[in-house]
Amino acid sequence: MIYGIIRGVYLKLGTTYYKYKEGIELINVSNVSLRFGARKLFDDVSLKFTPGNCYGVIGANGAGKSTFLRILSGDLEPNTGEVSIGKDMRLSVLKQDHYEYDDKQVLETVIMGNERLYEIMKEKDEIYSKAEMTDADGMRASELECEFAELDGWEAESEASSLLQGLGITTDLHEKLVADLTGSEKVKVLLAQALFGKPGILILDEPTNHLDIKSINWLEEFLINFEGTVIVVSHDRHFLNKVCTHMCDVDFGKIKLYVGNYDFWYESSQLAMQLMKDQNKKKEEKIKDLQEFVARFSANASKSKQATSRKKLLEKITLDDIQPSTRKYPYVGFKPEREVGNDILIVENLSKTIDGVKVLDNVSFRVSKDDKIVFIGENEIVNTVLFKIIMGEMEPDSGTFKWGITITKAYFPKDNSEFFNDVDLNLVDWLRQFSDEKTESYLRGFLGRMLFSGEEALKEAKVLSGGEKVRCMLSRMMLSSANVLILDHPTNHLDLESITAVNNGLRDYKSNILFTSHDHQFIDTIANRIIEILPTGGIIDKRMSYDEYLESMNLQ
Repeated sequence: MIYGIIRGVYLKLGTTYYKYKEGIELINVSNVSLRFGARKLFDDVSLKFTPGNCYGVIGANGAGKSTFLRILSGDLEPNTGEVSIGKDMRLSVLKQDHYEYDDKQVLETVIMGNERLYEIMKEKDEIYSKAEMTDADGMRASELECEFAELDGWEAESEASSLLQGLGITTDLHEKLVADLTGSEKVKVLLAQALFGKPGILILDEPTNHLDIKSINWLEEFLINFEGTVIVVSHDRHFLNKVCTHMCDVDFGKIKLYVGNYDFWYESSQLAMQLMKDQNKKKEEKIKDLQEFVARFSANASKSKQATSRKKLLEKITLDDIQPSTRKYPYVGFKPEREVGNDILIVENLSKTIDGVKVLDNVSFRVSKDDKIVFIGENEIVNTVLFKIIMGEMEPDSGTFKWGITITKAYFPKDNSEFFNDVDLNLVDWLRQFSDEKTESYLRGFLGRMLFSGEEALKEAKVLSGGEKVRCMLSRMMLSSANVLILDHPTNHLDLESITAVNNGLRDYKSNILFTSHDHQFIDTIANRIIEILPTGGIIDKRMSYDEYLESMNLQ
């Protein structure tokens, strides 16, 4: 049940712009439990969310992150317990139905984010459109005008326009129907709708999906400066690190709240796990490691308001606040069987036209030893085409490519359906196809490290989830012992634990990698060379980190 409470909230009557008193609670979760049949998602969850903070909700796929957001927003009734929000506090939710507003104009759709303001605007229009107004109409119009002004109605269109432009929706699109926009443009309109009107509470489920770098940077700054409460689910670790002051860990039916961003939660939980497991070192030494880690992290220099706030919170942490995560991480490690020679890959004047559009235009580059190259660009299909060409799965219109004689390749395609559809094999037998070692004990051991233990190893390959298929494809690559890895969006469908494991495995790989990804942290921690394929079909080729590249292109 959702009902109102208030503890020291200062607000201008009737408006949605708040001044918050330190320590108040905007959302209070008390003893919330939820079951679906025999399956328990949450049990006796009690949390408090306060203004000026951003809470990242994390957990394995299927743990119930999005379901928890639905409970907070009042969309879903828990079996027990209650969620209360501040009196007169407006809560705004990022909508997931991209077709809901197809019959509305773009600017109008954004303003609909403040439901009461939109109702007033429509009622005013109805009254003023009458041929003759009665005295009652005049009185009602006067009341509406007062409330309209209190809700900053005169600024509504300029605010909506500003939000849209910040997210990359240019003014020439503002009067168009939402139905006329592309899929990514619709996502941006829905995001602008959620941010509109200075809500007290923002609930965002995967807000960076389909956003470009500029839009993500703009959103990060918006949330860092947001005075209310933000609760967000995201698989983008860079985004969580930039905006979050707290992490809500959904794990084994409980939701625990921790101070700090994702990296702090991950690193500190791993150190705490080592403290529990390591019997060879003195406990005092491990405690010292944790203390130094907290001090180092809280002192990390940053100019943002969010980071300053987080620093103050971290300085108050005691060691009792740090707990090991019970979550399991797959093992991802690639070991090349032989070292690459001097000749790895030479691409010369590759051109390719798809559906009448030239996507590659005389593209040339040479891969050198130790190169870990990320391929980026506005049209991600282009990268897939390039990878298919160099893997021999697609013919170029012109140009050549040549792999060195020492090279062995392992390829992770963006679409892996051909490996699983209509395949009547369990996972042990599926993996056996790609392994020189055929014994069941070896294959089961390998699958166990990828979180397919016991009966899980006997699941049918064709019924796997998207994330499970990715883990299987990574297993296939690891078994190949290749000295060049080609990966097309390898983190799609993965949870944060698996993304972190893949990230660490590729970062530690001692040979060449060609890959594509949307994950900022994934790219920045792996790539030492950036190749951007331009809309014209040509390329920009820079040997530098991803952050350095973005800075050089004025994208940060």
